[in-house]
Amino acid sequence: MSRKGLTLALWILAALAVLAFAGIKLIQPMLNRTLADDLGRGDYELVTTSGETFTEDSLRGEPTAVFFGFTHCPEVCPTTLGDIATWQEELGEADQLRVYFVTVDPERDDVDTLRDYVSWAPGVSGVSGSRAEIDKAIKAFRVYARRVPLEDSDYTMDHSASVLLFDDRGRFFEPIGYQEDYARVIDKIRRMLAS
Repeated sequence: MSRKGLTLALWILAALAVLAFAGIKLIQPMLNRTLADDLGRGDYELVTTSGETFTEDSLRGEPTAVFFGFTHCPEVCPTTLGDIATWQEELGEADQLRVYFVTVDPERDDVDTLRDYVSWAPGVSGVSGSRAEIDKAIKAFRVYARRVPLEDSDYTMDHSASVLLFDDRGRFFEPIGYQEDYARVIDKIRRMLAS
């Protein structure tokens, strides 16, 4: 083999080694990401009813539940808040969840309105912000929300009805379906607390 051929072969081997390294270190982790790694991640910045900032970092530190809804909701939201209050009572003070109720209707749900709305449910903080920031959060949590016009020029909101559970590392654990069996819900929460 000529010197030129040997040099070319070495360059090809070096390029293949760089590509293999890139595949192992860069591409493979991206392919192995799961919903648990991505859900709730984004550059949204909202405000809670206690005056704190709500970002993806808010999901870390302790087990958390996140629910998207709105204060004019006729059934799903008040029922879910009632369910959350029941779960908190069952769990007791030592195992209470930190719960965020994120509005999908920031035009009507400012922080003061949300504070009144969630005040009776233990451990629940309301979350609001600008329409643009709420839309970023809706996308980050992969929830559904859509404005639906009503006949009298008013509107309502269609939205996802699941409560999303996150472990203390901020990773998505499991969803809780609307009106899911009480024993199954408590089991999910206890498994998350134990993980």
